[in-house]
Amino acid sequence: MKETYPPFSVLISVYAKDNPAWLAQALDSVLHNTVRPAETAVAVDGPVGAELKAVLEDFARREGVSVWYFPQNRGRGAALQEAVPKCTHEWVALMDADDISLPNRFELLLRYFQQYPETDICGGQNEEVDSHTLQTVSFRRVPLSHEALIGYVKSRSPFNQQTVMFKKTAVQRAGGYRAFHLFEDYDLWVRMAHSGARLANLPDILVKMRVDERMFARRGGWKYFKSNVALQNELLHYDMISLPRYMFNIAVRFCVQVLMPNKLRGWFYRRALR
Repeated sequence: MKETYPPFSVLISVYAKDNPAWLAQALDSVLHNTVRPAETAVAVDGPVGAELKAVLEDFARREGVSVWYFPQNRGRGAALQEAVPKCTHEWVALMDADDISLPNRFELLLRYFQQYPETDICGGQNEEVDSHTLQTVSFRRVPLSHEALIGYVKSRSPFNQQTVMFKKTAVQRAGGYRAFHLFEDYDLWVRMAHSGARLANLPDILVKMRVDERMFARRGGWKYFKSNVALQNELLHYDMISLPRYMFNIAVRFCVQVLMPNKLRGWFYRRALR
């Protein structure tokens, strides 16, 4: 007898610079999972070009994908702040517009939630692949247990955000998504941990994430560093880290994100942080 699972939503944020072909591949990987979502929704963050719009309209027509157009580009955090409450179901899975969900991703997550219903958010491991060839570049491994994740959040993001499924009520209880430049997910995980949410990750690889050198360029510069400092301020404010740990975190990030050239930073992320 085939196991039954609760209905769930999948939410994808899209903006003008996303690749139309990659978005189509991302949507296909969601819709052809072993457990199909009851709702697949795309939050369109500001105006998009004709090619992206054509992909969205095609999937809306053929597959019943919901497309929510937001008139201004305000950033992913602001788009998800508005989009998460619009999702129909309590269980919401995130997906990026350029990544590929493995075929059993949702089945594995739902099975875990059925086994451990006290869990509020669960993700998994990432396989990082070359953007064009899809050849494996590296893996981003994250801890599994709640206790390990509470410790991990003090230094790094405890989830691969594109693998995550969460309870909508738990996210809303923590204050929901906020506009937080390039750290909107980490910001939410910090507040969920502080609010008492139960965290978990699976040992399984759930998503193939496209990476290239531009990804490491985005993880450097003054704007990125300042946003990271704001996140460290939040951790300190919630008494999740001590002042010495705060100073250590800031110093490491300044060296990596401001002083390191992009090529060296890419090596550091691929080797030291994987």
